[in-house]
Amino acid sequence: MPNSSRCWSRAAIRKTKSNRQKASGTGTDFAAHLEAWYERERRDLPWRSTEDPYRILVSEVMLQQTRAQTVIPYYLRFLDRFPDARALAEAREADVLTLWSGLGYYARARNLQRAARAVVAAGAFPRDYDRIRELPGVGPYTAAAVASIAFGAPHAVVDGNVLRVISRVQDDAGDIQSPRTRARFQQIADGWLEGRRPGLFNQAMMELGATVCLPRGPRCTVCPVETFCQAHQTGRQHELPVKGGKRVADRIHVQVMIAVRNGSVLLRRRSAAETLMAGFWELPAPGDLPGCRSSRVIGSFRHSITHHHYTITVLEGAVPAVPLGFHWRRINRLAGVPLTTITRKALGLMASAPGAERAVATHGRKHG
Repeated sequence: MPNSSRCWSRAAIRKTKSNRQKASGTGTDFAAHLEAWYERERRDLPWRSTEDPYRILVSEVMLQQTRAQTVIPYYLRFLDRFPDARALAEAREADVLTLWSGLGYYARARNLQRAARAVVAAGAFPRDYDRIRELPGVGPYTAAAVASIAFGAPHAVVDGNVLRVISRVQDDAGDIQSPRTRARFQQIADGWLEGRRPGLFNQAMMELGATVCLPRGPRCTVCPVETFCQAHQTGRQHELPVKGGKRVADRIHVQVMIAVRNGSVLLRRRSAAETLMAGFWELPAPGDLPGCRSSRVIGSFRHSITHHHYTITVLEGAVPAVPLGFHWRRINRLAGVPLTTITRKALGLMASAPGAERAVATHGRKHG
């Protein structure tokens, strides 16, 4: 028995190697199948109809940490207001943040405006990867996306979606949070890209990860590169990619107070020195308002920021005096004010609550 076991093991090893070689094929075959599928099946997204590097940059920055369907209306409104780099460079930061409000990760908006100013100062949008990479807030992935789609530069994009695809196609259990694994996967992607149309290939890889090679429940039966996928051959597609050091989310309970007087709501503006949402207007917490009286609990909602999961309880109340740093802001003019997402959600919740003050209800129907 031991001898036959050893023989079977060697045969299994040879068979596995043969299957992997057959599955992986060549980078050219893989890319050709992927690109043909993409040209047939790709989603109709507004940023895919342009090669304007500024518009591509706007879309890529918005798509960081945000789903495509969520981004579409923000992208269209943003470009309607700021159609080119000069328009964005010359805009007031408050106007930029107001249009960005709801997308989150507001440092992206500030960096995008700084990038627009750098483009205007240079006289033209940079055309090569290294110079695009020097723009404020632009990392390797965004630089590769803009350079390849707008200018055909041969730089493969590698983000979370692409890391997942490579891990499964290669049946590679390397930790995708490890710099060594990321560098290896970058080399693999660059190899697949070689000799292809860079913009087309990169968008196809991103589309595959976003619509087929999903984190949970990969849709292998409709995958255009299933025969190249080594993890599918070994049945490990649900185990990959490996992502070590997963952080446990922090659960936080917060209260906010809505005080309304004569069609105005009490808000404070976050300091420019704040690390998060600097310059945005927000509702106070009850502890910020000495002597405040809560008349009722309006309701609650949940809100998440990276690894922090908030439960927000919204109170309605009155204040005897306005503390330093707080201001009454007209509710019917809040559309042009950058509000924190929690504040927008809280006002929307009050607008839908029974007995909401008419002014707040009107605001909620228009802007909630």
